[in-house]
Amino acid sequence: MNGNNSVEHVIEQHKAAGKYIVVDGINTFVLDEGEGEVVFCIHGVPTSSYLYRKVIQALAARGMRGVSVDLPGLGLSDRPEDFEYTFHNFARFCARATEVMGIEKYHLLVHDIGGPIGFAMAAENKDKILSLTILNTWIEVDKFKKPLPMRPFEIPLLGEAELKSIAHSTWYLLFSQLGVNHADALPKEEVNAYVDLLKRGDGGKAFLKIMRNFQKSEEFKKLCYEAVENVPYPIQAIWGADDPGLNYDRFGEEIKEAANLNTVHKLDSKHFLQEEKPEEIALLVVQLANSAKV
Repeated sequence: MNGNNSVEHVIEQHKAAGKYIVVDGINTFVLDEGEGEVVFCIHGVPTSSYLYRKVIQALAARGMRGVSVDLPGLGLSDRPEDFEYTFHNFARFCARATEVMGIEKYHLLVHDIGGPIGFAMAAENKDKILSLTILNTWIEVDKFKKPLPMRPFEIPLLGEAELKSIAHSTWYLLFSQLGVNHADALPKEEVNAYVDLLKRGDGGKAFLKIMRNFQKSEEFKKLCYEAVENVPYPIQAIWGADDPGLNYDRFGEEIKEAANLNTVHKLDSKHFLQEEKPEEIALLVVQLANSAKV
């Protein structure tokens, strides 16, 4: 079996593990596994629910129901040209997805742009949030500058050229440098599946729209802070300690201060810690969920 077929097989397995729901007319792929209280996992870029596949399995094994939808424009979900690809609209979309699935209350697990998306979602649905777990992300949206490898995507023409340059070989190198500490422990076809999921259908055009629509207003920042200040649910942060882009010293400390946390759980990984530390993440989510019941 050649490399392409192996990647296709990985994606077919991923697709078979999930299902589709329709959210406001958008065909939306969702991983939904396990029983018990729901952990709603929000992914970032350039990923999808695929990044949470191991975490969701680990949550299900620990008696919880792991759920993650592919945001419009990414993964196996539709990529409508007329969708508003902004953080706030994604937050509304995620809230609608929970309604479509009949989920009344849920724990939130957020990462990357899923951070600002999840913060906005939580701020507008506080009565539905049971706990909030924050992975490598940011909350000072007004001051945020993308890590260097992501900046070209903001620029017309340069972004399109950068997107074309993303292939299995270039992605694997980037993933090894920025994503995980031990890429050699992961099957290459599983790593390369991210590329095919990113470009599926539209070649990545929706991804570029997302990269060019980061919300930085003071108003949106205030909304994000409403998710972590004087809230009725417990909060924790878990960090891939070696993330060179969203590094702990700046972004982890920023989250720690904003959410008034005593500590941040640091794990031996980089930005895509869900790939290397799914069991550890799931255990900490379960522990926080249990603390919320006391």
